[in-house]
Amino acid sequence: MHSDPGQANGVESDRPEPQKGMNTVTRPRILVVGAGFAGVECVRRLERKLAPGEADVTLVTPFAYQLYLPLLPQVASGVLTPQSIALSLRRSSKYRTRIIPGGAIGVDPKAKVCVVRTITDKIVNEPYDYIVLAPGSVTRTFDIPGLVEHAFGMKTLAEAAYIRDHVISQLDLADASEDPVERAARLQFVVVGGGYAGTETAACLQRLTHAAVQRYPRLDPGLIKWHLIDIAPKLMPELGDKLGRSAQEILKRRGIEVSLGVSIDKAGPEEVTFTDGRVVPTHTLIWTAGVVASPLMATLGAETVRGRLAVTAEMCLPGHDGVFALGDSAAVPDLAKGQQGAVCPPTAQHAMRQGRKVADNVIAALQGRPLQPYEHKDLGLVVDLGGRDAVSKPLGVELRGVPAQAVARGYHWSALRTNVAKTRVMTNWLLNAVAGDDFVRTGFQARKPARLKDFEFTDSYLTPEQVRARVEGAALDQR
Repeated sequence: MHSDPGQANGVESDRPEPQKGMNTVTRPRILVVGAGFAGVECVRRLERKLAPGEADVTLVTPFAYQLYLPLLPQVASGVLTPQSIALSLRRSSKYRTRIIPGGAIGVDPKAKVCVVRTITDKIVNEPYDYIVLAPGSVTRTFDIPGLVEHAFGMKTLAEAAYIRDHVISQLDLADASEDPVERAARLQFVVVGGGYAGTETAACLQRLTHAAVQRYPRLDPGLIKWHLIDIAPKLMPELGDKLGRSAQEILKRRGIEVSLGVSIDKAGPEEVTFTDGRVVPTHTLIWTAGVVASPLMATLGAETVRGRLAVTAEMCLPGHDGVFALGDSAAVPDLAKGQQGAVCPPTAQHAMRQGRKVADNVIAALQGRPLQPYEHKDLGLVVDLGGRDAVSKPLGVELRGVPAQAVARGYHWSALRTNVAKTRVMTNWLLNAVAGDDFVRTGFQARKPARLKDFEFTDSYLTPEQVRARVEGAALDQR
């Protein structure tokens, strides 16, 4: 299927040709980049508050769904089905936003043009009057030999589904192997990253392998070893010392070896070398050591803070009319903390609220009204470790065990945007609690292995100079 930049979903578009500045003849064009928590909340509010004739809203996203990222580890472990946390953007009959299936790879704020690579690899220039940048984040990697070639990430739905297949296949291959060395290597698993994603991933997948090995009578359960490592001195420091230690004790009780102050020195197809000198034979390295802002932000040539676009409290880009940025890729001042230089953490609760506030500010800009600053006091953190294990800190109150699990799942369930998603997730949870896990490989794992570098296309972005050259070249072609 080929994507024509002059068409939208098979219908000829009345979109005007690229030009600078506000188009006074047609409706203002609002372009939203990214369908995460921030982007989707922004689009939904724009649709509710703007009449169809007031503005044209376009969304750039590779997939027409919003991914509920915090529950990815439960997809990887098979507790939830993939579609239960992929919330379709097209379910509502009132949905009128035009979707461009692709990713933004460059923005020229002077010419007011966004360069988009469609899912068919066609590159198009998308003009706008107002742009909302919410492309989210990508997995943070370092220059470690073999890392991107041999590690898995946990950032997309495809990665979670692929990891599940891979982990179960290691049990299958170990069970079939007559080589004790190979069997031991396939039954060792390494997770790097002691934050929420890494801790929950290790906890959920360890539960999966612990339950699955009962169905493999030829395998010694004692051979299954999970390693969780992090260069930081504490596990999930945002939770505080007590809850961090509680989480570590839960993991240790389950047999997960937690090593702090340790990272990866190099990675190979069949072994991983830690910075403390240990060499662990393994075919499974899962890398969750933090995230960084989307490389898209660097294409604007504007000031950044640790890769995140520096914006005002109103989430505007200083010096550039009509550019807004929010979510994981923007350094939004955290006014609630009252500290100079404090920025909002890259969490779902901030992204959702920022999305709604940006939509209000875009409408205010359209109507010539003053913009309002974003301010929100953090509501706390929840960590679901699977089963009855969890640690939570809602509104500063420290919880463990079943109460923490109830708060964690209650928060995630209420945060799901649609009733269909809520029903699917609750049904999955109940079914898993009653019937237990299943250990079926779904076939996502092809003969050709796929790793972190194959799921996150971080090498496809343009430089500011390339963006400018492309936009200027397109302008010349129009003459």
